[in-house]
Amino acid sequence: MNFKKEYVAAIDIGTTKIVAVLGKRNPNGKIEILGMTKTVSKGVKRGVVQNIDETVAAIQTVVNDVQQKTGAKISDVFVGIAGQHIKSVKNRGYINRDSYDDEITNDDVKRLIEDAHKIPIEMGDEIIHVLPQNFIVDSETGIKNPVGMSGKRLEANFHIVIGNVASIKNIEKCVNRVGLRIHDVMLEPLASAAAVLTEDEMEAGVVLVDIGGGTTDIAVYHEGVIRHTAVIPFGGNVVTKDIKEGCAILERQAEELKIKFGSSLGDISEEDKVVIIPGISGRDSKEISFKSLAYIIQARMEEIIDAMMFEIESSECMDKLSAGIVITGGGAMLRHLQQLVRFRTGMDVRIGYPNAHLAGNVSDDINQPMFATSVGLLMRGYEFIDSEWEGNKLPPIEEVLPPRPVAKPEVKVQPEVKPEPVMVETTPPTAPVREERAERSKPKSNMIDKLKRSITEIFDVDDNSSKM
Repeated sequence: MNFKKEYVAAIDIGTTKIVAVLGKRNPNGKIEILGMTKTVSKGVKRGVVQNIDETVAAIQTVVNDVQQKTGAKISDVFVGIAGQHIKSVKNRGYINRDSYDDEITNDDVKRLIEDAHKIPIEMGDEIIHVLPQNFIVDSETGIKNPVGMSGKRLEANFHIVIGNVASIKNIEKCVNRVGLRIHDVMLEPLASAAAVLTEDEMEAGVVLVDIGGGTTDIAVYHEGVIRHTAVIPFGGNVVTKDIKEGCAILERQAEELKIKFGSSLGDISEEDKVVIIPGISGRDSKEISFKSLAYIIQARMEEIIDAMMFEIESSECMDKLSAGIVITGGGAMLRHLQQLVRFRTGMDVRIGYPNAHLAGNVSDDINQPMFATSVGLLMRGYEFIDSEWEGNKLPPIEEVLPPRPVAKPEVKVQPEVKPEPVMVETTPPTAPVREERAERSKPKSNMIDKLKRSITEIFDVDDNSSKM
Protein backbone atom coordinates (compact mmCIF):
# COMPACT_ATOMS: atom_id res chain seq x y z
CA MET A 1 0.00 0.00 0.00
CA ASN A 2 1.29 3.42 -0.89
CA PHE A 3 1.05 5.41 2.35
CA LYS A 4 2.42 8.62 0.87
CA LYS A 5 -0.56 9.10 -1.42
CA GLU A 6 -3.27 8.38 1.13
CA TYR A 7 -4.90 11.36 2.76
CA VAL A 8 -8.06 11.15 4.83
CA ALA A 9 -10.37 13.93 5.96
CA ALA A 10 -12.91 13.71 8.77
CA ILE A 11 -15.59 15.95 10.29
CA ASP A 12 -16.76 15.69 13.88
CA ILE A 13 -20.20 17.31 14.13
CA GLY A 14 -20.72 17.88 17.83
CA THR A 15 -23.13 19.83 19.99
CA THR A 16 -20.64 22.48 21.09
CA LYS A 17 -18.05 22.36 18.30
CA ILE A 18 -17.55 21.18 14.74
CA VAL A 19 -14.06 19.96 13.89
CA ALA A 20 -12.51 19.28 10.50
CA VAL A 21 -9.22 17.39 10.33
CA LEU A 22 -6.93 16.22 7.54
CA GLY A 23 -4.29 13.57 8.12
CA LYS A 24 -2.09 10.99 6.49
CA ARG A 25 -0.64 7.70 7.64
CA ASN A 26 3.10 7.13 7.65
CA PRO A 27 4.80 3.77 6.93
CA ASN A 28 4.77 3.00 10.68
CA GLY A 29 0.98 3.20 10.79
CA LYS A 30 0.92 6.45 12.79
CA ILE A 31 -1.37 9.35 11.92
CA GLU A 32 0.21 12.67 10.99
CA ILE A 33 -2.16 15.60 11.40
CA LEU A 34 -1.73 17.97 8.45
CA GLY A 35 -4.43 20.40 9.51
CA MET A 36 -7.18 20.75 12.10
CA THR A 37 -9.61 23.51 12.89
CA LYS A 38 -12.78 23.92 14.93
CA THR A 39 -15.65 26.33 15.24
CA VAL A 40 -18.69 26.81 17.46
CA SER A 41 -21.61 24.53 16.63
CA LYS A 42 -24.94 26.34 16.66
CA GLY A 43 -27.28 24.08 14.73
CA VAL A 44 -26.78 20.83 16.66
CA LYS A 45 -28.42 19.81 19.93
CA ARG A 46 -27.55 16.60 21.77
CA GLY A 47 -25.81 15.27 18.70
CA VAL A 48 -28.78 15.84 16.38
CA VAL A 49 -28.89 18.45 13.62
CA GLN A 50 -31.75 20.85 14.28
CA ASN A 51 -30.81 23.77 12.04
CA ILE A 52 -29.54 22.81 8.59
CA ASP A 53 -28.37 26.29 7.55
CA GLU A 54 -26.34 26.97 10.70
CA THR A 55 -24.76 23.54 10.58
CA VAL A 56 -23.86 23.92 6.89
CA ALA A 57 -22.29 27.31 7.58
CA ALA A 58 -20.17 25.88 10.40
CA ILE A 59 -19.02 22.92 8.29
CA GLN A 60 -18.16 25.25 5.42
CA THR A 61 -16.07 27.40 7.76
CA VAL A 62 -13.92 24.57 9.10
CA VAL A 63 -13.50 22.89 5.71
CA ASN A 64 -12.37 26.13 4.05
CA ASP A 65 -9.94 26.78 6.89
CA VAL A 66 -8.36 23.33 6.65
CA GLN A 67 -8.05 23.64 2.88
CA GLN A 68 -6.31 26.98 3.21
CA LYS A 69 -3.91 25.68 5.85
CA THR A 70 -2.93 22.54 3.98
CA GLY A 71 -3.40 23.47 0.33
CA ALA A 72 -5.67 20.44 -0.03
CA LYS A 73 -8.84 20.13 -2.03
CA ILE A 74 -11.16 17.96 0.04
CA SER A 75 -13.91 16.07 -1.74
CA ASP A 76 -14.67 13.06 0.52
CA VAL A 77 -14.90 12.81 4.30
CA PHE A 78 -15.63 10.42 7.13
CA VAL A 79 -18.23 11.69 9.59
CA GLY A 80 -19.07 10.74 13.17
CA ILE A 81 -22.57 10.32 14.51
CA ALA A 82 -24.03 10.25 18.03
CA GLY A 83 -27.26 11.38 19.65
CA GLN A 84 -30.00 10.06 21.85
CA HIS A 85 -31.53 8.20 18.89
CA ILE A 86 -28.61 5.73 18.84
CA LYS A 87 -29.37 2.27 20.23
CA SER A 88 -27.83 -1.17 20.01
CA VAL A 89 -29.11 -4.74 19.88
CA LYS A 90 -27.55 -8.20 19.97
CA ASN A 91 -28.22 -10.77 17.30
CA ARG A 92 -26.95 -14.17 16.15
CA GLY A 93 -26.81 -15.11 12.49
CA TYR A 94 -25.62 -18.13 10.53
CA ILE A 95 -25.00 -19.43 7.03
CA ASN A 96 -24.72 -23.01 5.77
CA ARG A 97 -21.80 -23.75 3.48
CA ASP A 98 -21.71 -26.29 0.67
CA SER A 99 -18.90 -28.51 1.86
CA TYR A 100 -16.87 -29.44 4.91
CA ASP A 101 -13.72 -29.71 2.82
CA ASP A 102 -13.53 -26.11 1.59
CA GLU A 103 -11.92 -23.61 3.94
CA ILE A 104 -13.90 -20.68 5.30
CA THR A 105 -12.97 -17.54 3.38
CA ASN A 106 -13.37 -13.81 3.85
CA ASP A 107 -16.26 -13.94 1.39
CA ASP A 108 -18.11 -16.30 3.73
CA VAL A 109 -17.63 -13.88 6.63
CA LYS A 110 -18.78 -10.95 4.49
CA ARG A 111 -21.87 -12.90 3.43
CA LEU A 112 -22.68 -13.59 7.08
CA ILE A 113 -22.31 -9.90 7.96
CA GLU A 114 -24.45 -8.88 4.99
CA ASP A 115 -27.19 -11.19 6.20
CA ALA A 116 -27.06 -9.47 9.60
CA HIS A 117 -27.88 -6.17 7.88
CA LYS A 118 -31.23 -7.68 6.87
CA ILE A 119 -32.61 -8.22 10.36
CA PRO A 120 -36.02 -6.60 11.00
CA ILE A 121 -35.83 -3.22 12.73
CA GLU A 122 -38.36 -0.54 13.59
CA MET A 123 -39.65 1.72 10.88
CA GLY A 124 -37.62 4.90 10.62
CA ASP A 125 -34.42 3.23 11.83
CA GLU A 126 -31.30 2.27 9.94
CA ILE A 127 -28.42 -0.06 10.76
CA ILE A 128 -25.16 1.86 11.13
CA HIS A 129 -22.73 -0.88 12.19
CA VAL A 130 -22.75 -4.68 12.36
CA LEU A 131 -19.89 -5.65 14.68
CA PRO A 132 -19.01 -9.36 15.05
CA GLN A 133 -18.21 -10.33 18.64
CA ASN A 134 -17.27 -13.98 18.13
CA PHE A 135 -17.83 -16.79 15.64
CA ILE A 136 -19.05 -20.38 15.92
CA VAL A 137 -17.94 -23.01 13.39
CA ASP A 138 -20.22 -26.04 13.66
CA SER A 139 -20.06 -26.70 17.42
CA GLU A 140 -16.78 -24.88 18.10
CA THR A 141 -17.43 -21.60 19.95
CA GLY A 142 -15.39 -18.57 20.95
CA ILE A 143 -13.58 -18.17 17.62
CA LYS A 144 -12.31 -14.68 16.82
CA ASN A 145 -11.31 -15.30 13.20
CA PRO A 146 -12.81 -18.32 11.40
CA VAL A 147 -10.98 -17.75 8.10
CA GLY A 148 -9.03 -20.86 7.10
CA MET A 149 -11.03 -23.25 9.24
CA SER A 150 -13.19 -26.09 7.88
CA GLY A 151 -16.85 -26.40 8.70
CA LYS A 152 -20.31 -26.42 7.17
CA ARG A 153 -22.23 -24.07 9.50
CA LEU A 154 -20.77 -20.63 10.24
CA GLU A 155 -22.42 -18.55 12.99
CA ALA A 156 -21.61 -15.27 14.71
CA ASN A 157 -22.84 -13.14 17.59
CA PHE A 158 -23.26 -9.55 16.46
CA HIS A 159 -23.45 -6.18 18.18
CA ILE A 160 -25.66 -4.08 15.90
CA VAL A 161 -25.79 -0.29 16.16
CA ILE A 162 -29.02 1.35 14.97
CA GLY A 163 -29.81 5.01 14.37
CA ASN A 164 -32.67 7.16 13.18
CA VAL A 165 -32.84 7.51 9.41
CA ALA A 166 -33.88 11.18 9.52
CA SER A 167 -30.96 12.11 11.77
CA ILE A 168 -28.50 10.31 9.51
CA LYS A 169 -29.97 11.90 6.38
CA ASN A 170 -29.78 15.38 7.94
CA ILE A 171 -26.06 14.93 8.59
CA GLU A 172 -25.53 13.72 5.04
CA LYS A 173 -27.54 16.66 3.71
CA CYS A 174 -25.40 19.18 5.62
CA VAL A 175 -22.16 17.66 4.37
CA ASN A 176 -23.40 17.35 0.79
CA ARG A 177 -24.47 20.99 0.71
CA VAL A 178 -20.87 21.97 1.35
CA GLY A 179 -19.90 20.04 -1.78
CA LEU A 180 -18.48 17.02 0.05
CA ARG A 181 -19.30 13.35 -0.19
CA ILE A 182 -19.54 11.04 2.83
CA HIS A 183 -17.57 7.83 2.52
CA ASP A 184 -18.88 6.38 5.77
CA VAL A 185 -20.79 7.38 8.90
CA MET A 186 -19.26 6.04 12.12
CA LEU A 187 -20.45 5.86 15.69
CA GLU A 188 -18.45 8.40 17.66
CA PRO A 189 -17.70 6.29 20.77
CA LEU A 190 -16.13 3.66 18.50
CA ALA A 191 -13.95 6.36 16.93
CA SER A 192 -12.96 7.75 20.33
CA ALA A 193 -12.14 4.27 21.58
CA ALA A 194 -9.85 3.66 18.62
CA ALA A 195 -7.96 6.86 19.45
CA VAL A 196 -7.43 6.51 23.21
CA LEU A 197 -7.70 2.82 24.17
CA THR A 198 -4.85 0.32 24.01
CA GLU A 199 -5.15 -3.28 22.87
CA ASP A 200 -4.27 -4.48 26.37
CA GLU A 201 -7.11 -2.45 27.87
CA MET A 202 -9.63 -3.78 25.37
CA GLU A 203 -8.44 -7.32 26.04
CA ALA A 204 -8.62 -6.97 29.83
CA GLY A 205 -11.97 -5.17 29.80
CA VAL A 206 -12.47 -1.41 29.76
CA VAL A 207 -15.18 1.25 29.53
CA LEU A 208 -14.70 4.24 27.24
CA VAL A 209 -16.65 7.30 28.44
CA ASP A 210 -16.64 10.25 26.02
CA ILE A 211 -18.19 13.25 27.77
CA GLY A 212 -19.12 15.72 25.06
CA GLY A 213 -21.14 18.87 25.13
CA GLY A 214 -24.55 17.37 24.40
CA THR A 215 -24.08 13.63 24.92
CA THR A 216 -22.00 11.15 26.91
CA ASP A 217 -20.97 8.20 24.76
CA ILE A 218 -20.27 4.76 26.24
CA ALA A 219 -18.37 1.83 24.72
CA VAL A 220 -17.60 -1.36 26.67
CA TYR A 221 -14.84 -3.72 25.50
CA HIS A 222 -13.82 -7.15 26.74
CA GLU A 223 -11.54 -9.78 25.23
CA GLY A 224 -10.71 -7.35 22.45
CA VAL A 225 -14.25 -6.97 21.07
CA ILE A 226 -17.05 -4.47 21.57
CA ARG A 227 -19.68 -5.65 24.06
CA HIS A 228 -21.95 -2.67 24.54
CA THR A 229 -22.51 0.85 23.21
CA ALA A 230 -24.83 3.58 24.41
CA VAL A 231 -25.38 7.32 24.14
CA ILE A 232 -26.54 9.21 27.26
CA PRO A 233 -28.49 12.31 26.11
CA PHE A 234 -26.70 14.86 28.28
CA GLY A 235 -23.15 16.02 28.82
CA GLY A 236 -21.16 19.12 29.63
CA ASN A 237 -23.86 21.53 28.50
CA VAL A 238 -26.20 20.54 31.31
CA VAL A 239 -23.45 21.40 33.80
CA THR A 240 -23.15 24.83 32.23
CA LYS A 241 -26.92 25.26 32.35
CA ASP A 242 -27.00 24.33 36.05
CA ILE A 243 -24.32 26.93 36.81
CA LYS A 244 -26.21 29.52 34.80
CA GLU A 245 -29.46 28.93 36.64
CA GLY A 246 -27.92 28.36 40.06
CA CYS A 247 -25.83 31.51 39.96
CA ALA A 248 -28.24 33.62 37.87
CA ILE A 249 -25.59 34.57 35.30
CA LEU A 250 -25.24 34.45 31.51
CA GLU A 251 -24.51 31.17 29.76
CA ARG A 252 -21.16 32.34 28.39
CA GLN A 253 -20.19 33.44 31.91
CA ALA A 254 -21.23 30.04 33.27
CA GLU A 255 -19.13 28.22 30.65
CA GLU A 256 -16.08 30.33 31.42
CA LEU A 257 -16.65 29.83 35.14
CA LYS A 258 -16.80 26.05 34.68
CA ILE A 259 -13.62 25.89 32.62
CA LYS A 260 -11.45 28.23 34.68
CA PHE A 261 -12.60 27.65 38.25
CA GLY A 262 -14.83 24.58 38.21
CA SER A 263 -14.22 21.39 40.19
CA SER A 264 -16.04 18.07 40.49
CA LEU A 265 -15.46 17.72 44.24
CA GLY A 266 -17.12 20.23 46.51
CA ASP A 267 -15.56 18.92 49.72
CA ILE A 268 -11.98 19.73 48.68
CA SER A 269 -12.71 23.12 47.11
CA GLU A 270 -11.48 26.28 48.80
CA GLU A 271 -14.22 27.75 50.95
CA ASP A 272 -12.58 31.15 51.33
CA LYS A 273 -12.07 31.78 47.62
CA VAL A 274 -14.64 33.57 45.49
CA VAL A 275 -14.89 34.71 41.90
CA ILE A 276 -16.54 38.02 41.01
CA ILE A 277 -18.93 38.00 38.01
CA PRO A 278 -19.77 41.38 36.44
CA GLY A 279 -23.45 42.31 36.65
CA ILE A 280 -25.70 42.38 33.61
CA SER A 281 -26.15 45.81 31.98
CA GLY A 282 -24.56 47.80 34.82
CA ARG A 283 -26.09 45.84 37.68
CA ASP A 284 -24.12 44.94 40.77
CA SER A 285 -21.50 42.23 40.38
CA LYS A 286 -21.92 38.82 42.03
CA GLU A 287 -19.57 36.85 44.21
CA ILE A 288 -19.62 33.09 43.75
CA SER A 289 -17.60 30.87 46.06
CA PHE A 290 -15.47 28.06 44.65
CA LYS A 291 -17.16 25.56 46.98
CA SER A 292 -20.69 26.50 45.87
CA LEU A 293 -19.64 26.25 42.25
CA ALA A 294 -18.06 22.83 42.86
CA TYR A 295 -21.16 21.44 44.54
CA ILE A 296 -23.30 22.48 41.56
CA ILE A 297 -20.92 20.71 39.18
CA GLN A 298 -20.59 17.65 41.40
CA ALA A 299 -24.34 17.09 41.59
CA ARG A 300 -24.71 16.98 37.82
CA MET A 301 -21.57 14.90 37.24
CA GLU A 302 -22.79 12.31 39.74
CA GLU A 303 -25.99 12.02 37.70
CA ILE A 304 -23.93 11.38 34.55
CA ILE A 305 -21.83 8.79 36.40
CA ASP A 306 -24.96 7.01 37.64
CA ALA A 307 -26.31 6.82 34.08
CA MET A 308 -22.92 5.51 32.97
CA MET A 309 -23.00 2.79 35.64
CA PHE A 310 -26.48 1.74 34.50
CA GLU A 311 -25.14 1.18 30.98
CA ILE A 312 -22.13 -0.73 32.30
CA GLU A 313 -24.42 -3.05 34.26
CA SER A 314 -26.58 -3.51 31.13
CA SER A 315 -23.50 -4.71 29.26
CA GLU A 316 -23.22 -7.74 31.58
CA CYS A 317 -19.48 -7.05 31.85
CA MET A 318 -19.50 -5.33 35.23
CA ASP A 319 -17.20 -7.90 36.83
CA LYS A 320 -14.91 -8.23 33.79
CA LEU A 321 -13.50 -4.70 33.56
CA SER A 322 -9.96 -5.16 34.81
CA ALA A 323 -8.74 -1.99 33.08
CA GLY A 324 -11.48 0.16 34.61
CA ILE A 325 -12.68 3.36 32.94
CA VAL A 326 -11.06 5.72 30.43
CA ILE A 327 -12.60 9.20 30.27
CA THR A 328 -12.17 11.39 27.21
CA GLY A 329 -13.97 14.23 25.45
CA GLY A 330 -14.13 17.87 26.44
CA GLY A 331 -15.79 17.05 29.78
CA ALA A 332 -12.77 14.98 30.81
CA MET A 333 -10.81 18.20 31.39
CA LEU A 334 -12.99 19.13 34.36
CA ARG A 335 -10.83 19.27 37.47
CA HIS A 336 -11.00 16.37 39.93
CA LEU A 337 -13.37 14.41 37.67
CA GLN A 338 -11.01 11.45 37.71
CA GLN A 339 -11.14 11.31 41.51
CA LEU A 340 -14.93 11.64 41.58
CA VAL A 341 -15.45 8.78 39.09
CA ARG A 342 -13.04 6.58 41.02
CA PHE A 343 -14.86 7.35 44.27
CA ARG A 344 -18.34 6.67 42.81
CA THR A 345 -17.48 3.51 40.87
CA GLY A 346 -14.59 1.95 42.78
CA MET A 347 -12.78 1.36 39.46
CA ASP A 348 -9.44 2.46 38.16
CA VAL A 349 -9.78 5.63 36.07
CA ARG A 350 -7.53 7.50 33.67
CA ILE A 351 -7.94 10.39 31.22
CA GLY A 352 -7.66 9.35 27.56
CA TYR A 353 -5.44 11.34 25.19
CA PRO A 354 -5.11 10.52 21.47
CA ASN A 355 -1.32 10.89 21.39
CA ALA A 356 -0.55 7.14 21.24
CA HIS A 357 -1.60 6.91 17.59
CA LEU A 358 -0.21 10.25 16.41
CA ALA A 359 3.14 10.60 14.65
CA GLY A 360 6.04 12.82 15.68
CA ASN A 361 5.95 15.59 18.22
CA VAL A 362 2.25 16.12 18.75
CA SER A 363 1.08 19.66 19.35
CA ASP A 364 -0.63 20.34 22.67
CA ASP A 365 -3.44 21.97 20.72
CA ILE A 366 -4.24 18.63 19.06
CA ASN A 367 -3.36 16.22 21.87
CA GLN A 368 -6.49 16.99 23.87
CA PRO A 369 -9.33 14.70 24.98
CA MET A 370 -11.81 16.89 23.09
CA PHE A 371 -10.16 15.85 19.79
CA ALA A 372 -10.19 12.11 20.50
CA THR A 373 -13.21 11.58 18.24
CA SER A 374 -11.62 13.52 15.36
CA VAL A 375 -8.40 11.49 15.52
CA GLY A 376 -10.41 8.29 15.86
CA LEU A 377 -12.40 9.13 12.74
CA LEU A 378 -9.14 9.33 10.78
CA MET A 379 -8.10 5.93 12.13
CA ARG A 380 -11.48 4.40 11.31
CA GLY A 381 -11.18 5.97 7.88
CA TYR A 382 -7.97 4.07 7.22
CA GLU A 383 -9.60 0.87 8.47
CA PHE A 384 -12.36 1.51 5.96
CA ILE A 385 -9.77 1.96 3.21
CA ASP A 386 -7.99 -1.26 4.16
CA SER A 387 -11.17 -3.36 4.33
CA GLU A 388 -13.30 -1.94 1.53
CA TRP A 389 -10.76 -0.57 -0.95
CA GLU A 390 -7.89 -2.99 -0.23
CA GLY A 391 -5.44 -0.27 -1.14
CA ASN A 392 -6.46 -0.15 -4.81
CA LYS A 393 -8.69 2.89 -4.78
CA LEU A 394 -7.82 6.53 -4.96
CA PRO A 395 -7.58 8.35 -1.63
CA PRO A 396 -10.56 10.46 -0.55
CA ILE A 397 -8.65 13.65 -1.29
CA GLU A 398 -8.69 14.83 -4.86
CA GLU A 399 -5.45 16.73 -4.64
CA VAL A 400 -2.93 17.56 -1.96
CA LEU A 401 -0.56 20.34 -2.78
CA PRO A 402 2.77 20.91 -1.01
CA PRO A 403 3.48 24.32 0.56
CA ARG A 404 4.08 26.89 -2.12
CA PRO A 405 7.84 27.42 -2.63
CA VAL A 406 9.52 30.74 -3.22
CA ALA A 407 9.06 31.81 -6.83
CA LYS A 408 12.05 30.87 -8.98
CA PRO A 409 12.68 31.27 -12.70
CA GLU A 410 11.30 28.30 -14.51
CA VAL A 411 13.88 26.22 -16.30
CA LYS A 412 12.54 24.00 -19.02
CA VAL A 413 14.53 20.91 -19.78
CA GLN A 414 13.97 19.39 -23.16
CA PRO A 415 13.52 15.65 -22.95
CA GLU A 416 16.27 13.60 -24.48
CA VAL A 417 15.29 12.30 -27.91
CA LYS A 418 16.46 8.78 -28.54
CA PRO A 419 16.35 7.13 -31.97
CA GLU A 420 13.89 4.32 -32.26
CA PRO A 421 15.67 0.98 -32.14
CA VAL A 422 15.79 -0.98 -35.38
CA MET A 423 14.96 -4.53 -34.46
CA VAL A 424 16.61 -6.33 -37.38
CA GLU A 425 17.64 -9.57 -35.79
CA THR A 426 14.62 -9.96 -33.54
CA THR A 427 12.03 -9.14 -36.19
CA PRO A 428 10.14 -12.31 -37.17
CA PRO A 429 10.54 -13.30 -40.85
CA THR A 430 7.82 -12.53 -43.34
CA ALA A 431 5.41 -15.17 -44.60
CA PRO A 432 7.26 -16.00 -47.89
CA VAL A 433 10.53 -16.40 -46.02
CA ARG A 434 8.87 -18.68 -43.47
CA GLU A 435 7.40 -20.83 -46.27
CA GLU A 436 10.74 -21.06 -48.04
CA ARG A 437 12.49 -22.10 -44.82
CA ALA A 438 9.78 -24.60 -44.15
CA GLU A 439 10.18 -26.13 -47.57
CA ARG A 440 13.93 -26.37 -47.12
CA SER A 441 13.55 -27.90 -43.70
CA LYS A 442 11.35 -30.72 -45.08
CA PRO A 443 12.95 -32.11 -48.28
CA LYS A 444 13.20 -35.68 -47.02
CA SER A 445 9.60 -35.67 -45.90
CA ASN A 446 8.42 -34.76 -49.40
CA MET A 447 10.44 -37.60 -50.99
CA ILE A 448 9.02 -40.12 -48.54
CA ASP A 449 5.50 -38.91 -49.27
CA LYS A 450 6.02 -39.36 -53.04
CA LEU A 451 7.40 -42.87 -52.48
CA LYS A 452 4.38 -43.82 -50.38
CA ARG A 453 1.98 -42.56 -53.05
CA SER A 454 3.78 -44.57 -55.75
CA ILE A 455 3.61 -47.79 -53.72
CA THR A 456 -0.06 -47.20 -52.98
CA GLU A 457 -0.81 -46.76 -56.70
CA ILE A 458 0.99 -50.03 -57.52
CA PHE A 459 -1.06 -51.99 -54.99
CA ASP A 460 -4.26 -50.32 -56.19
CA VAL A 461 -3.48 -51.45 -59.75
CA ASP A 462 -2.84 -55.03 -58.57
CA ASP A 463 -6.09 -55.08 -56.64
CA ASN A 464 -8.04 -53.87 -59.64
CA SER A 465 -6.40 -56.50 -61.86
CA SER A 466 -7.28 -59.28 -59.49
CA LYS A 467 -10.88 -58.20 -59.34
CA MET A 468 -11.11 -58.31 -63.11
